[in-house]
Amino acid sequence: MTMTDTDEAVASVSATFATAPSFAETVRVFGKIGLLSFGGPAGQIALMHRVLVDEKRWLDEPRFLHALNYCMLLPGPEAMQLATYAGWLLHGVKGGLAAGLLFVLPGAAVITLLSAVYLLVGDVPLVQGLLFGLKAAVLAVVLEALIKVSKRALKNAFMVALAIAAFIAIAFLKLPFPLIIAAAAACGALLHFLGYGAKSGDGAAVAEPARDMPEWTKPSARRFASTLAVWLVIWFGPLFVLHATLGGGNVFAAEATFFSKMAAVTFGGAYAVLAYVAQQAVEVHGWLKPDEMLTGLGLAETTPGPLILVLVFVGFLGGARLSGLAPIAGGLAGAAVTLWFTFVPCFLWIFVGAPYVETVRNVRWLASALSAVTAAVVGIIANLAVWFALHVLFASVGERVLGPLSLPVPDWPSFDAASALIAIAASFALIRYNANMIVVLAAAALAGMAVQLIR
Repeated sequence: MTMTDTDEAVASVSATFATAPSFAETVRVFGKIGLLSFGGPAGQIALMHRVLVDEKRWLDEPRFLHALNYCMLLPGPEAMQLATYAGWLLHGVKGGLAAGLLFVLPGAAVITLLSAVYLLVGDVPLVQGLLFGLKAAVLAVVLEALIKVSKRALKNAFMVALAIAAFIAIAFLKLPFPLIIAAAAACGALLHFLGYGAKSGDGAAVAEPARDMPEWTKPSARRFASTLAVWLVIWFGPLFVLHATLGGGNVFAAEATFFSKMAAVTFGGAYAVLAYVAQQAVEVHGWLKPDEMLTGLGLAETTPGPLILVLVFVGFLGGARLSGLAPIAGGLAGAAVTLWFTFVPCFLWIFVGAPYVETVRNVRWLASALSAVTAAVVGIIANLAVWFALHVLFASVGERVLGPLSLPVPDWPSFDAASALIAIAASFALIRYNANMIVVLAAAALAGMAVQLIR
């Protein structure tokens, strides 16, 4: 970065939002954003930029991008955290809570309703056909995500090697997702200290805090300590209560522990962690079946809000099947537990860390470590694509162990040509022609229903 770049960044970031809206207006606008937040993080971030920067002019361009850069460093859904950050800038904690909740709750309500419908009528032939088509189209969605992330993250041979190593580690060695992420971060930081730091390539400028920002946005040791204490209690208090009253073996306690861990390691977005979630939820906890993870992802793609809401589907089915309660009651409780322990940590990251954004952005070794994590995420998404492909295209998939390696072995006679055709058509539509994702998913669902009627 040149000195001119830095000077321009410092000058431009000195301006913050031009007009402070009322809290009621803030709630109304973020409610609208929450209802319209389809299309994944890219579309959601573009929507917020159009509304908050271009239309309302509540944030200027440098402040919006500054907030986005910080949210990209955090685990969890970056678009939801960006909404929380923007609300916090405008009205402090109450603004952040309102914006974050309004971004999540509409989609959470829809995915919970769809989960209940799936549980109750999922065996109806037309519903099975609809889900059959969605599963095939989801494979195309994951492939598209893999291509986009690869182009952005794999800038040199080291990044490519790291992505390949991550793929082998999670696909064939079955190493835990958090361990792979930690190892990638350590490699990136080490290379920085050796003088070969991985460059993020984003051209982020070194920025100084704006002098005209509200008081709550300025770093304070007392505020840091009190905010951290409050949100740790909000996060871990219910976790302790669930374990103390129900026991660690109870499905709700297990979900609370598992999704708390996910909230701390979900760097790289939902796609990066879904393979690990699927492995644990299916093989370890027995909350759902292998193909049901595909169903949940297909449903989450059609609802507003962050894609990580697919976890609500996982929690709903786990609670419905293993809690001992009536299926709907158990499912609703499981969905509530999942929502709480997935999104409460997001508020903690923003409310505790946002006043120190400038400090975080200027930690060069951290930038190098996170660049390495992004490369590893490519390998993890590639594993997700392989996992989805095997379970979409084959009715039965076995496993062969060769020393430390576990290799998937598809049952070739169980190959489903109809699934393959729908997946190929969806891939061409999304990747080659940049078709609208909702339209592609709807067309795939209709094709699946047609296949179900013909069979």
